Amino acid sequence: MAQTRNHPDTGKLLRRDARAQTVCVGSLSRDVDVHGWYPEDDSDSVHSGEDLQAVECAYRELRMDYAARIKAVRKKLGLTQEEAGRIIGGGRRAFQKYERGTMQPSEAAVGLIEILDRHPEEVTTLRNIRR
Repeated sequence: MAQTRNHPDTGKLLRRDARAQTVCVGSLSRDVDVHGWYPEDDSDSVHSGEDLQAVECAYRELRMDYAARIKAVRKKLGLTQEEAGRIIGGGRRAFQKYERGTMQPSEAAVGLIEILDRHPEEVTTLRNIRR
């Protein structure tokens, strides 16, 4: 028989289950099964810290994977961290942090990184705009 309990605020019946949750960092994503107490509908669920460890682990891994991706794209484009920071945004120090995984780039910077990865010829366009 399934484990059940009531939601502490709503009183709804919750069942112990696992549901997929998508974790995203930059342009990378991963689906993770998250254990917890879930209602029949999509309203509030209840999770313990242990339940959320899979999400935290996936997030940490994706942060490091995206940091490596940023560095690989920058090198593919032949940019220094200083130049990448100037034409993509954030500055040299920001790019150092992006590539170490200690800071995430803005959505705008992620968009430019992904566009430049697919269309490296556009580096010249950005260089001219950012002079």
